[in-house]
Order: sequence, then structure tokens, then C-alpha cells
Amino acid sequence: MQQLEALTREAAALANGKLATGKLALVPAETEAARQMQICNACRYCEGFCAVFPAMTRRLEFGQADLHYLANLCHNCGACLYACQYAPPHEFAVNFPQAMAQVRAVTYEEYAWPRAFGVLYRKAGATTALSLAFGLALFLVLALTMAGPVLQQPLGGHFYAVFPHNFMATVFGLVFAFAVFALGMGARRFWREVSPAADLPRGQGPLLAAARGPAAVEATHDVARLKYLGGGHGDGCNNEDDRYSQARRRFHHLTFYGFLLCFAATCVATLYHFVLRQEAPYALTSLPVVLGSLGGIGLLAGPAGLLWLNLRRDPRQGDVAQRPMDRGFIALLLATSASGFALLLLRDTGLMGVTLAVHLGIVMALFLTLPYGKFAHAIYRSAALFKYALEKRLPSRLQLGAD
Repeated sequence: MQQLEALTREAAALANGKLATGKLALVPAETEAARQMQICNACRYCEGFCAVFPAMTRRLEFGQADLHYLANLCHNCGACLYACQYAPPHEFAVNFPQAMAQVRAVTYEEYAWPRAFGVLYRKAGATTALSLAFGLALFLVLALTMAGPVLQQPLGGHFYAVFPHNFMATVFGLVFAFAVFALGMGARRFWREVSPAADLPRGQGPLLAAARGPAAVEATHDVARLKYLGGGHGDGCNNEDDRYSQARRRFHHLTFYGFLLCFAATCVATLYHFVLRQEAPYALTSLPVVLGSLGGIGLLAGPAGLLWLNLRRDPRQGDVAQRPMDRGFIALLLATSASGFALLLLRDTGLMGVTLAVHLGIVMALFLTLPYGKFAHAIYRSAALFKYALEKRLPSRLQLGAD
């Protein structure tokens, strides 16, 4: 009876946007998500759809850490919206994809580093992203004019004759290091809140330690396959209506692996420069150029497809307020790949210098916005998948029925 009364008090406090257990008060988006989760947890029609619903059934209440974890575990496939008997216009008004997307926006701001920069997520639209890229590109073009005419004699693709190697390595190395550090700090704070170790009963530490290796393998496999973009039944996501399509998953794959190939091209070029003592330009058939070209194709086709889907998607799926952030990141990826190909095509002409300056400005804008734009979802979603893989290997904390 005392436990029932405690749960009743906590439910009343949750409805008012705060918890009676001394935990942090929930913001409106979190309160609404917790309300919908209570309904979903009672219904359980979507239990087999994706990782979110089995993880949800391991809980009777939803504190802030649970909400942040489950929201980032959601891949916004949209299947549960069309399957739900309580979706609008039902009076329960359950729109689970939208509720999860709104909580994800809260987590991006909450875990941003430095925390004051969290407000940048609200400003990371296409206009802001492209304005930053344009401003940085213009700055580099103006810097180029101080050294001589913008249109130069062909330099045979020797980029370092335009901007010295040490200058580019130092500036872009620092910017990239800051982006990695900021994302790492955010992921660290997120993991400290949602880690299974926080709720693990005494004496089960060795069980958690033994589960980490297999869980890491499973989570890596799920990330690499983009498993949960397969939709509720593996047939794909819903986009404009209740029809399933694999398009969103395929365009994500092109973007994801295109980004990795471009990163690999940079790493190989660094190896060529410092270890093999071979300086750019590299032949069109060389490994850095081949990897970069394949990655560039992926970063043209993938983001273009995602933008097309984003423009056509049912507004009930996800948070419409976040679409500018989505499109800002897509625009920078498209601009990066397009300017990269332009540089490859024009590297033996007098336009190489100005094209290089424009490309470097866009790349710098991309790096600067990585921790404060859509890219952050990849970090938090990967951490949530790792927790899910861990949690499955641990006894349920509810200890009900056959647990």
C-alpha cells in the first residue's frame, strides 16, 4: 500500500512537471514524453517494433535519465505513429516519434560543451550554416588576395603553394580537435547519466564487466548496419504516409560511409605526407584521391536524398522545429563535397587558389558546427545503442514474472 501511494504521489508530481523523489524537474517536452511512455508501457502493441519498446518495458517510471536514453535510442522511423490506436485525433494524443524528437533536442542542449553553447542548436539552420561557411571562405579569399592576384598561374595542383602545409595542418587540426573534444565531453556527461552502472544492484558489477565486450560488438554492428532505420518490421521507415521505404536507410548509409571514406582519405594523405614523405598533389589513381572521390560521391548522393526526404516528410513525424538544424547540416555536407570535386577538377588551372580557399572555408564551418548541429545525434544514438546492448545482458531491475 505504501508503494502504491508513493507511485501515486510521483505520478501526480510528474504531471506537474517535477518529481517527488528529489530528481531534477522535467521540462515540458520531457513531461509529455513521460506521459506518452506510460500509455505505451500499458499498451505494448509496438513492443516488437524496435529497441525502444523492449527497453521501455524494463521500467515502471521514467525519470530524466530514462527519457534521455530512450529518446536517443529512437531512430524516428515513424512506424509506431501509424500503428498506434491512440495517435491523434484520439484524446490520448500519442505521437511517440514527435515526443522522442523533442526530448532529443533537450539532450543536445543539456549535454553541449561548453554548456552555454547549447543554445546554438536552435540557431544551426541552413542560413546560419551557409553564412558561416561563406564568411570563412571570404576571409580566406581575402587573405589570398593579400599575397597576390586571386587568379594565378596554374600551379600544377600544388595546394601548399597557396596555403602552407603547416598553416593548414595547425588551423584545421585545432578546429577538429576542439570539435572532437566538445563531442567527447558531451558524450561523457550523457553516459554518466544513463550508464547501467547507476542502477545496477549490489554484487552485479562482474556481470556488467563481462557484458561490456559483447555489448560493444553488438552496438557497433547495429550502428554500422543502421539496423533500426529498417523500421518496425525491417521494411524501412515511413516518410510521407504509412508506406514503408528503405530510402531513408540507404541515404543515411551513403552519408555515413561517405563521411568515413573522406576521413580515411585525409588520414591516408597524412600518412603519405609524414611517413612516406610524399606531398600533394597526388595522382587521380592514388589511394587518397580514390577514397576522397568515393566519399565525395556518397556525400553528394546521401545528403541530397536526405534533403529530398526531409522536404516531403509528414510533419507529424519528428519535430518540425528541428528541420532547420537538419537542413543546415545537410547543406554543409553538400557544399563540402561539391567544393571538393570542384577543387579536384580545377586544381591544374588558375582558379585553383580561390577554389581551395572556398573549400577550406566550408570545411572549417563544418568542423566548427559538428558539436552544435545534427551530427551530435550520431554520438548520443551510438551511446544509447551501447546501453541497450548492455541492458539486455543484465537482469531486469523490476524482477517481475520470469525475469
